[in-house]
Amino acid sequence: MLEQSTLDALWDFSDPAASEAAFRRALEDPRFDDAERCELMTQLGRAIGLQGRVEEADALLDGIDCGPDPTIGVRVVLERGRLLNSSGHAAMAVPLFEQAAELGEHLGEEFLAADAFHMLAIADTEHAEAWARAGIEYASSSHSQRAQRWCASLHGNLGWMFLDAGEPHRALVEFQLAEQWAERVGTPAQVAWAREGIEACRATGG
Repeated sequence: MLEQSTLDALWDFSDPAASEAAFRRALEDPRFDDAERCELMTQLGRAIGLQGRVEEADALLDGIDCGPDPTIGVRVVLERGRLLNSSGHAAMAVPLFEQAAELGEHLGEEFLAADAFHMLAIADTEHAEAWARAGIEYASSSHSQRAQRWCASLHGNLGWMFLDAGEPHRALVEFQLAEQWAERVGTPAQVAWAREGIEACRATGG
């Protein structure tokens, strides 16, 4: 199976069209075997979906043969959930994210399970804090630094949620935790995002 770092290198979330092109090129690369190409196809579907071509992305995911590797199945379920959520069907996406979290945990796919918790906190707004806390608890005990990086995102998301709700003091705590995780295992962009949240809290007296 592919290392997450391989997929990370192909992604530019600020430019889904460029990401689509990168994944299409990767699919033609003879270095990747059939199972790895199936993983690449799940991310191609995600890139297409981010451009609003939902039916095309859905058809692509339909055509992926998960075969004997259950990890590919987790990725397909996760991306189907993302498609539903982004197309305005969050309630339908929630059971898929729950399934992805459960399967990811069972398989020891820590990055994918944490990603599923992150998406549950976005899609299931009524229980957003509970899902985020569950994701933080799971990711913080992960053996993978790449999975631990979700803690920065989840704390940051909670920070913005609390700030939007008029609770800058609670938000500040989350942004400070996001900054700590980002400095430890995250990216410069995550560090900057956390600090942006801290400054936003201080600007409101938090």
